[in-house]
Amino acid sequence: MKCISWNVNGLRACMQKGFMDVLQDSDADFFCIQESKLQEGQIELDIPGYEQYWNYAEKKGYSGTAVFTKHHPDHVFYGIGIEEHDHEGRVITLEYPQFYFVTVYTPNSQNELARLPYRMQWEDAFLGWLKNLDRSKPVIFCGDLNVAHTEIDLKNPKTNRKNAGFTDEERAKFSALLDAGFIDTWRYFEPDTEGIYSWWSYRFHAREKNAGWRIDYFVVSERLENKLLGAKIHTGIFGSDHCPVELDIDLPV
Repeated sequence: MKCISWNVNGLRACMQKGFMDVLQDSDADFFCIQESKLQEGQIELDIPGYEQYWNYAEKKGYSGTAVFTKHHPDHVFYGIGIEEHDHEGRVITLEYPQFYFVTVYTPNSQNELARLPYRMQWEDAFLGWLKNLDRSKPVIFCGDLNVAHTEIDLKNPKTNRKNAGFTDEERAKFSALLDAGFIDTWRYFEPDTEGIYSWWSYRFHAREKNAGWRIDYFVVSERLENKLLGAKIHTGIFGSDHCPVELDIDLPV
């Protein structure tokens, strides 16, 4: 089973930069996007062979997620069932007989960490959602988690120590998630690899210089460890300030 996740940073803009080619060429079982920046009815995609599930933010031009899948789910859940966290279109969960599949766009802590307190609340609530799912069957989740976990997950760790995405608080929340019984699949296969990132600022020619961050992930329940086949970060695919990330896993749908 092949799974792709991509923060497209505005789907309509990404459509002009080859999005449909990437999606169709991938031939993925699951293709997830974050930051669609759409409201319902603003775009119509014809993707033969795929079902589409969308979660839109109430705020126009903001956030938003979608899952395109070849496999019809038993159930679909939008959000995490907590009213204060479910206005920004950040989570979609698909239930299958043997697993849950989740895509997420984690809130950014923003300049001067203006939204860090909210982010901390979100982290606890989202982990609670994952743990609740995991009690009944294993979980695969993916998306832009807006955190570089360790110093080798970004180009300039020292100068970014207190910036959004690399604060001690955000990193600790990701550590707590892993400690709760989950695996960062890229690091599972590439524990010491440096210089591979999934996001680069549009400023300062960051992508040309590979001054990036690894903030896009596939994470799975620990009991799926023996099903993992591979993980990739497609740094050669453009169209957004993020690139797609991939998980290959031996699971029947």
